[in-house]
Amino acid sequence: MEIPYYEPTGDECAVFEAAWRNRLPLLIKGPTGCGKTRFVAHMAVRLGLPLHTVACHDDLSAADLVGRHLLHGGATVWRDGPLTRAVREGGICYLDEVVEARKDTTVVLHPLADDRRVLPIERTGEVLTAPPSFMLVVSYNPGYQNLLKSLKPSTRQRFIALCFDFPNPERERAIVMSETGCNAATAGSLVELGRAFRALGEQDLDEVPSTRLLVYAAQLIHGGMDRVTACRVALVEALTDDRQTAAALLEVVNARFA
Repeated sequence: MEIPYYEPTGDECAVFEAAWRNRLPLLIKGPTGCGKTRFVAHMAVRLGLPLHTVACHDDLSAADLVGRHLLHGGATVWRDGPLTRAVREGGICYLDEVVEARKDTTVVLHPLADDRRVLPIERTGEVLTAPPSFMLVVSYNPGYQNLLKSLKPSTRQRFIALCFDFPNPERERAIVMSETGCNAATAGSLVELGRAFRALGEQDLDEVPSTRLLVYAAQLIHGGMDRVTACRVALVEALTDDRQTAAALLEVVNARFA
């Protein structure tokens, strides 16, 4: 399998490998669209491990992770959830935006995220022991963290942690070019625009533009769309619903591309 493209920014690859070798769970924190999910996919292929990804949300229950009994052909059968499948088969179980899940749901991770490395399944009476190839990885965006959406200390302190941020301009240009095939000038202009928007972030935007959005804009431009329109639909409208803020951002776009 081809390794998903990922541009390292530091020692994160070595840390991930060390966590896997030492059977340690890993927490990855960083802003939306900075490459957390791509990094996990990259490392899964690099290590030759299956990847079980769960997009966490407010209604995610423990049964969604572990499994449940279902009716099938007139009989009741047990169906493993993604966490249980990962423990049975080995590989990486990745919980994306774990703080979005209900707090009572994340408690099921505790026995897997310490030295026991077991998953009790109350409804079947099983206690599964994770194989050496199993790894638990979770991520979240600290920008959304508050008293209602944060990891309990009893959960957080079971993980080692990596902090991600947006790549520096040189690396971000390389990412945009590699992902889209656009030329260096277009990639450089978009990265500069992204940095200009990020400088406004704390005052005018709930979230700053991600590398992912810059890639979207570059894809549209590379496909033939004019640069102002591409930036409007991929960046401005994706970042805000406020008309005054959108107009101000569009002025920045026009100043650079019109």
